[in-house]
This record gives sequence, structure tokens and C-alpha cells, in this order.
Amino acid sequence: MNLVRAEVERLAARRFVQLMLVLLALAFAITTATTLVGSHQPSPRELAEAEAQVAQAISSMETEHRRCLNIKAGELPIDENAYLPADCSELDPVLRDRLPVVADYLSGVFVFGQQAGSLLYFLIAFLVLFGFLVGASYIGADLNSGGVVNLLLWRPRRLTVLGAKLGTLLGVVTLLSLVATVVYLGTFWTIAQTAGLPGHLDGAFWQDLAGRYGRGLVLVLFATALGFGIATLGRHTSAALGAVAAYAVVWELGARVVFEIVDVARPDQLMLSTYIGAWLAGRVELYDDHACRSASGFDICDGTYTITWSPALLVLLALAGAVTAAAFAVFRRRDLI
Repeated sequence: MNLVRAEVERLAARRFVQLMLVLLALAFAITTATTLVGSHQPSPRELAEAEAQVAQAISSMETEHRRCLNIKAGELPIDENAYLPADCSELDPVLRDRLPVVADYLSGVFVFGQQAGSLLYFLIAFLVLFGFLVGASYIGADLNSGGVVNLLLWRPRRLTVLGAKLGTLLGVVTLLSLVATVVYLGTFWTIAQTAGLPGHLDGAFWQDLAGRYGRGLVLVLFATALGFGIATLGRHTSAALGAVAAYAVVWELGARVVFEIVDVARPDQLMLSTYIGAWLAGRVELYDDHACRSASGFDICDGTYTITWSPALLVLLALAGAVTAAAFAVFRRRDLI
């Protein structure tokens, strides 16, 4: 317990951590100020006009659906200039995932129900960056300066010391992420109440938002462990930064160009960014241009394929687990001086 307390104090005392906290607060302040400047509480006239537009839009949908049904029944002639789906249920407003709402027709109004998801992704992106950089600098600076050696003189158990460092780091990042999220979303909820609209906040909305945040928090912890592990292997903070930069340039950019030249099928499946996107969104839909090459002009071919969150989680777990295990294995045996 004393080791964990000491690591918490060391982490809190690091100037880089304090700088990142200042940048986090600054990013929050800029986002909040931008939202406040670009929003206002709608007047009764604006709300009435938006409600009229919603009613008109839904009425138009119902009209198109009835027209489709009448054409299918032979009661109306086919209009070649109008869209006619194979199944009229595509035009049924009742079966649509989302109907128009008042917020869709309001300009310059912050709507929490519509924009909370994108704002949450912004928070997650910053926390991922925060976790990776803090994790890398936390262990990298200690290894480079000899702080770990001094700590081992007090507690001469390498794996215990490294495990305490990683556990403390993940615990602090988790606690900070939870506090930042409450403050962040609470601030925008207040803005929606005073200078905007709450929007449609049903059970499905909160469930979706909670799912996004849960997956985002897991990604933050993965990034933190990854930065910690790479810096441990490289014995320096710059090792983690260099590894990410090299991967982005050599693989995400360079390999994509090579794959296009040699005409590799489904190159997105080989990119880590694809699985990060699939994990955050729950699923991503991609297109395979090889799938329909053998199909004739009369065949119906769908070249899309989907990557869901479950294989994305396996990839992220394998990557973070492998790097962390390698870091512990190397740390156990190598010379620290």
C-alpha cells in the first residue's frame, strides 16, 4: 500500500502530468466557450416554425409511402422520374430508425441530444492522447533518470515495482477520466438547459451514450498501457512517440499505398485504425471492390462487409497484452543501469 501511495504522489508531482491537466482544462474551456457563442435558446416563434416543418416532413413521408403502395397495387401509373423502391416498407415512416424532430430545423441552437455523442468522442480522443503520453513519460523518465533503480533499493522486487507503477497509472487515469466526463457532460447539459435545448433524451439515447463512453474508456486504458509498455521496452519516452509515428507513416500511410498498387483485397482489415473505429462505433461498414468484379451486369452484388466490436476488442487486447507482457519480461532481466 505504501508503494502505491508513493507512486500516486510521484505521478501527481510530475510537471508533464500537470501540464497535460492544464491542456485538458484549456481544451474544455475552448469547447465550452465555442458552444456558448454559437448557441442560443430558441424563441417560441422559432419553435413553432420548426414544429410546422417537422409536421410537413412527416406528412411528405406518409404521402410517398401511400403513393408507393398505390403504384404497387396498380391504382396509380408508374412515374419514371420518381423513385420507386422494390419494397414500399423503405418509405414507411413508422419503420424508419429516426423521424425528423424539432431540433433538425433549428439553426444556431445547441441540442444536447444530437451533439453529445460527437462531443464525447472529442473527450475520448483527448483522454487517449493524455493516457498514452502520461503513461510513456511516467515510466520513460524514471528509467532514463535512474529513478527506478532508486526505487528498487527500497523495494527490491522488479515485477512488484513495475506492476505497482502500471496499476497506479491505470487507476489514476480511470479516476481522472470519470471526473472529467462528469464535469464535461455536466457542463454541456447546463448549456443545453440555459442556452439551447436538451433534445430527445429517451432510454435508447442514454444507453447508446453509455455504450460509447464505456468503449471509449476501455480504449483510453489500452492506450495508457500501450504507452507505458513501449516506453518500458525502449527505456525512454521518445521510444513510444517514435513507435507511434513510425507505425502511422510506414503502415497506415505507406502500406496503404503499396496495397493499392499491388491490388490487395480488403486492406482495411490490416489497419489498426479500422479496429479502433469499429470498437468506438460498435461496427464499421467497409467496401471490398474485389467482391463484384466477377459479377455480370445483371447480378445483384453487394461488396460491403462489416467489422464489429468483438473482433476489434480481440485485436486491441492482443496488442496491449503482448506489449505489456513483453515489457514485464524484459524489465525482469535486463540491466537498469
